[in-house]
Amino acid sequence: MSGTFENNKRIAKNTLMLYLRMLFTMAVSFYTSRVVLQVLGVSDFGIYNVVGGLVTMFTFVSGAMTTATQRFLSIEIGRGEGGDVRRMFSTAVMVHALLGVAIIVAGETAGVWFLNNYMNFPADRYTAANWVYQLSLATFVIDVMSVPYNAAIIAYERMKAFAYVSIVDVTLKLVVVYLLTLTTYDKLVVYAALLGLIAVTIRVIYGFYCKRNFPQCRCDLKWDKARGKGMMSFLGWNLIGSIAGVGKEQGINVVLNIFFGSAVNAARGVAYQAMNAIAGFAANFQVAMNPQIIKSYAAGERGDMYKLVFRGSKYSFMLLLVLSLPVAVEAPFILGVWLKEVPEYTVVFLRLVLATTLIDSLSNPLITAMHASGKVRDYQIVVGGLSLLTLPVAYVLFKLGYPPQAAMCVGLAMSVVCHFARQLLLRHTIGFPMGLFLRTVSLRVFLIAVASALPPCALGAAMNGGWGEFFAVCTVSVACTVFFCYRFGMGTAEKEFVRGKLAGLLKIFSRHFTNEHKRD
Repeated sequence: MSGTFENNKRIAKNTLMLYLRMLFTMAVSFYTSRVVLQVLGVSDFGIYNVVGGLVTMFTFVSGAMTTATQRFLSIEIGRGEGGDVRRMFSTAVMVHALLGVAIIVAGETAGVWFLNNYMNFPADRYTAANWVYQLSLATFVIDVMSVPYNAAIIAYERMKAFAYVSIVDVTLKLVVVYLLTLTTYDKLVVYAALLGLIAVTIRVIYGFYCKRNFPQCRCDLKWDKARGKGMMSFLGWNLIGSIAGVGKEQGINVVLNIFFGSAVNAARGVAYQAMNAIAGFAANFQVAMNPQIIKSYAAGERGDMYKLVFRGSKYSFMLLLVLSLPVAVEAPFILGVWLKEVPEYTVVFLRLVLATTLIDSLSNPLITAMHASGKVRDYQIVVGGLSLLTLPVAYVLFKLGYPPQAAMCVGLAMSVVCHFARQLLLRHTIGFPMGLFLRTVSLRVFLIAVASALPPCALGAAMNGGWGEFFAVCTVSVACTVFFCYRFGMGTAEKEFVRGKLAGLLKIFSRHFTNEHKRD
């Protein structure tokens, strides 16, 4: 009981640290995105997003290895004295070094060829696009080499480090925005170069932090054959799902560019920047919880792991719903205030991507549970194959003359299908209680979302826009969502916990008010 309490306390503390980080970074991100769009213009902003997306197509390697490294380090930590964290860390560093070389070869051959033969840019911007590509590729390789250090921070649950370093990161990005307004050189190339320099700086800081705080995380250049084989096997199957994720997200970005040009990429880029800022709140909760899910599995505490998965899915969805619902309803007004020039399709893109992110937030703890088991072959083949269908279906729809948002609709539908597929596979693999999860999590949060959305949507349709509508819709949306989440999304013990915390806060406020009144 004491161990469970300490774990929950650690999750709450780490989540709070990550939320403080997110509040600061979100505020700066909204400002910098607006200024960068104005300085670069719609066309160059779209070029940066699609070229960066092309490089991100190689991040299926990084994403897969990040998941693998976190999983294996958390397993070794969860085993206590029986684990060998240093040997596993050294193996991961060496694997990433090999992958960095492979990415450079692929990027400088297939990547450059694709960029110059199939991408759709203004004739006079191909040179700038190639510079952006090379700078982004170099930045990405550095990111790949640094993955073991970031994974170690998460595995050891030192989320405070992310909060502090993020302050440095966004402060440097503010400086970049200022320098971008002053430079007389090609602003697109300068922007990519400065962002690359920031990435290098941040990665060095993370590496220094790990070496100083985790004695086990030092590379001794000794290859562990058994651990290396296990990690590479896990990576091999995990790559299928990662490639599918790239095809679903960045592949769509490329197809949109081919059919509709860089202006549509700019609209999608803006939508995803807004979504990432909002989704970061739920993601922070999941990042704080994921190590506990893996460690519970490693310790053989299967029941505790299921409880963490249930709570992780439910609370991630509800946290994201509170923030995303008013943004979805008031998207035209918010984008109009945020950006002086709103690219076409941005509103519909933002609404569809928020809906997709809500579905995915339910699935992320399920993915962590599957990774904890290490039995990912069937999972990646099935779910990865389903996700990958998004790209050819979108391509066919575009060939038939459908508008750009058709791709986002296909992605939303496929996220729903994959959510149920994950549950089926978990039930088959580790005996996951799928029926209970559907009743107490999936169905419940769906009804909460529908009930919460009806009042603000009706209010928004009845009013005439402006700040009055914005504040009214946001107030009603948050109030309805909090009410329905509390009434139908929480159990008895959870409600008692919330009431106790609120009572404690009210008591502190009342005592403070009484003392101030006596002084007067």
